[in-house]
Amino acid sequence: MLSDMTDRLNAFCVRHALWIVMIFALLCAGAGWLSVNKLGISTETDKLFADSLPWKQQNETIERLFPGEKNTLVAVISAATPEEGRAVAHQLALTLKKDTQHFTSVTEPAADPFYIRNAFLFLDTKDLEPVLDSTISAQPFLSTLAADPSARGLFSTFNLIAIGIKNGQSIPKSFSTALDGLAASLDQASRGNAQPLSWQNLLAGKLSELGGKYQFVVTHPRHDFTSFEPSEAATQAMQAALNQIPIVQNHRAHALITGEAKLSDEEFSTVAQGMLFGLIISLSLVTLWLVLAVRSIRIIIPVLLTLISGLLLTTGFAALCVGTLNLISVAFAILFVGIAVDFAIQYTVRFRSQKDDDGTPLPREEALIRTGKESGNQIFVAALATAAGFMGFIPTSFIGVAQLGLIAGIGMLIAFTCTLSLLPSLLSLFRAKPVAKSSGFACLHSTDMFLQRRRRPVILCFTILGLIGISLIPFLDFDSDPLHTKNPNTEGMKALTLLEENPLTTPYSAQLLLPNEASAKQQAQELSKLPSVHDVLWLESLVPTDQTEKLELIHDAADILLPTLEVAQPEPAPNAQEIRNAAIRTVKSFDQIDAQKLTPALKTIRDALDRLGHASDATIMEANKALVLFLPDELSQLSAALTPSPVTINDIPNSIRAAYLTKDGVYRLIIHPKGRMSETQTLHRFVRDIKTVNPNISGPALEITGSAETITHAFIAAAALAMMAISCILLITLRRLLDTVFVLLPLLLSSLLTVILIICVPEPLNYANIIALPLLLGVGVSFNIYFVMNWRAGVTAPLTSPTARAVLFSALTTGSAFGSLAASAHPGTASMGRLLLLSLGCTLLCSLLFIPALLPPQSRNNNVK
Repeated sequence: MLSDMTDRLNAFCVRHALWIVMIFALLCAGAGWLSVNKLGISTETDKLFADSLPWKQQNETIERLFPGEKNTLVAVISAATPEEGRAVAHQLALTLKKDTQHFTSVTEPAADPFYIRNAFLFLDTKDLEPVLDSTISAQPFLSTLAADPSARGLFSTFNLIAIGIKNGQSIPKSFSTALDGLAASLDQASRGNAQPLSWQNLLAGKLSELGGKYQFVVTHPRHDFTSFEPSEAATQAMQAALNQIPIVQNHRAHALITGEAKLSDEEFSTVAQGMLFGLIISLSLVTLWLVLAVRSIRIIIPVLLTLISGLLLTTGFAALCVGTLNLISVAFAILFVGIAVDFAIQYTVRFRSQKDDDGTPLPREEALIRTGKESGNQIFVAALATAAGFMGFIPTSFIGVAQLGLIAGIGMLIAFTCTLSLLPSLLSLFRAKPVAKSSGFACLHSTDMFLQRRRRPVILCFTILGLIGISLIPFLDFDSDPLHTKNPNTEGMKALTLLEENPLTTPYSAQLLLPNEASAKQQAQELSKLPSVHDVLWLESLVPTDQTEKLELIHDAADILLPTLEVAQPEPAPNAQEIRNAAIRTVKSFDQIDAQKLTPALKTIRDALDRLGHASDATIMEANKALVLFLPDELSQLSAALTPSPVTINDIPNSIRAAYLTKDGVYRLIIHPKGRMSETQTLHRFVRDIKTVNPNISGPALEITGSAETITHAFIAAAALAMMAISCILLITLRRLLDTVFVLLPLLLSSLLTVILIICVPEPLNYANIIALPLLLGVGVSFNIYFVMNWRAGVTAPLTSPTARAVLFSALTTGSAFGSLAASAHPGTASMGRLLLLSLGCTLLCSLLFIPALLPPQSRNNNVK
């Protein structure tokens, strides 16, 4: 019945070729319109999984209660000095706040006055004391600078130091570091290479390291969803604003743009570029192998037209039934070409070999009808089995592959329909003809005989390899980190790599929601003791510890420093000659001291001042600007930091409080990890440790580990469903259990050989390349079906048959399609291509060597089909 159906379809299309081609042309036009107008692509990795998953619901709860972390565009600013970094961040934030066309919100997290006012309180007591001692030792120095915040005032302080040394006073050790920094900056300025001096680094010491070495400007861009890169306009606006900042123009600061919005845009750009390039290369290589396989332009063009038509129809189906492709399902085009071409090659190679008993090629129409009878049933079974391999993912929670399974599964049925209807119609219209020459590999006859004579040793060798594959299964490693499948050379990924170096800025944090302050405090304490946890950030952690002791130290320092810092009328800005006179005066004071009493830093300062005393006005004024550019702000911040008040939870401003506490009293804990979280084992250990305290965690760390578990379960379930479906299809069509085993056993073996290569190459599994496994089922079962059904028909020399030629060139064309993926700049797509090539190689090895040895000899006519 099945055979009669495919025979009638093929024969009908041969006899009504022109009508069939016209119908397909109309269908392709409609599918093309649907594809252009209805099909979209989403690069959001969280769309790859079902919303019903517990870990995803927990993350959505976090976003609902504490909105603002999604779809951000973040400028990560690094500068030569902390002051320059803050200045760039502040200027950028002011510019972007005015740009309401591209941004809905702009924040500068580190600029909150709360952090500036309480800066000293956030230091550990052991770090606070030396910082305050160093600042107090610079009191005479600061007093002069506060009264005269210029190079003239700075040189006057050096003059006081020289006078003090002359009178037998020594320089406090705590001031030595600051003096070294001043000497280095002054030396550069005196040589005409003036660079802004960081007073924060000189005076604040540990305080300057508290917030890390990067400044951030966090924005929420307006998205243009009519564009393939919705945040591109906002990104360009941010980059343009950065380029207008003088500090950036002078290469004293550099900024990288990252954030979820930026990464999504980059992801789409890289994937789309790789897919387009891969599709072009794929079609080119497919054409080359078709030339070698069928050697006739009258056959090659119909095959290519059939492939393109099938691809258009499949794309139209995707537009109609799916609407939006994801990062995985977008690969369906290349996979379709790689698999559908197998059906076309099987058909056309059989067609070329059609001849009567005396070896004369059959007439075209008769040859096409006979080809349909010989291959139609095999191609239909192969298409069903391949579709079953893909569709096994449809019921799973891994939406990314479930969507691909639906599209590719229907695509296989479309490919079968095109092969048995459009292809014979086109071959008829293009007047293709069979040839008298055999289409098989006559040179492999001896290999056929060898495999039959030595079938037991060959089967034994493959059995041993299979056992090795089984033993290596526990060593398979699944890398579930979506960042590892992104291009590391993009701007957004480079920024994330830098942020991972600091536990406080790493993208691999975990989060917890707790109903009240008591439970939040208890769990924060328990989590802080875990070996894999760096710190736990929550509302109470923003209340400094040991405040009584710290406030006493700070107030003591303030009693000494504040009177000298608060100057009502500072000296007016000096001109070049006044600065020059101050430099010359200080040099004279140094020259009155025994040179042996001068430290290396003081000698450097003396020589630099001597050069400035003879320098041009321009050089002097540039030196003045660089040396004291950030001094007034630093003195102002120092004054603020010296006047803190006791801090309680109620003193934390709402702008900060909202990130840790909802209006309903729900607390959020942000848990930062120790170690390099981009290493899978470290990340999983971090999550396991936290779950010992509270299993209800959320955040990026859980998203990665949760997705790994979801993918693993999805593939186990899908593989089981696919194998059951394929087995049922084979049992129904072959009607013999042993023949079904002959098809499935090589399939299992090729899977185990793939495991060996994955471990040995190595090629870690990830959520992008793991689709090679269901594809292996589809392609493998197709090849196996052709050989087993030929064997049932009496073919005793499979490697010399046209089927072997078709299988080889099908593998080459499919491999070319997959190989084009391997050349992609997108790591996920490239890993997919590499694993597909490995699995295809194993499948071909089993089909051409294991199956001929596996199939027992039978005394039938040696019909070559």
